[in-house]
Amino acid sequence: MTAAAKPRFDDMPPATQAGILCNDPRFQTFAAVRCGYPGGQFIASAAAEYVRLICGVNSRRMLNINTAAAERFAALLTEFDAHTGKIARPQR
Repeated sequence: MTAAAKPRFDDMPPATQAGILCNDPRFQTFAAVRCGYPGGQFIASAAAEYVRLICGVNSRRMLNINTAAAERFAALLTEFDAHTGKIARPQR
């Protein structure tokens, strides 16, 4: 597969994005800290449970069909991007 044929993360459906994100060690640490485990790191399944809890779904697949859940996931992704420095943090 060439780089041109590989889909961009931002073009993937939310459920696919969530699956990738939950396997990212940076997100696993982010989720653990957000759950009150500073210095800890979740495994992928715990990160997936965190996403389901925050988004209010029982399956990440629901992110593709539940608009409110998809919006909550987008907000979570924005918070993670700010946490990692991918985007600037909003001024308060």
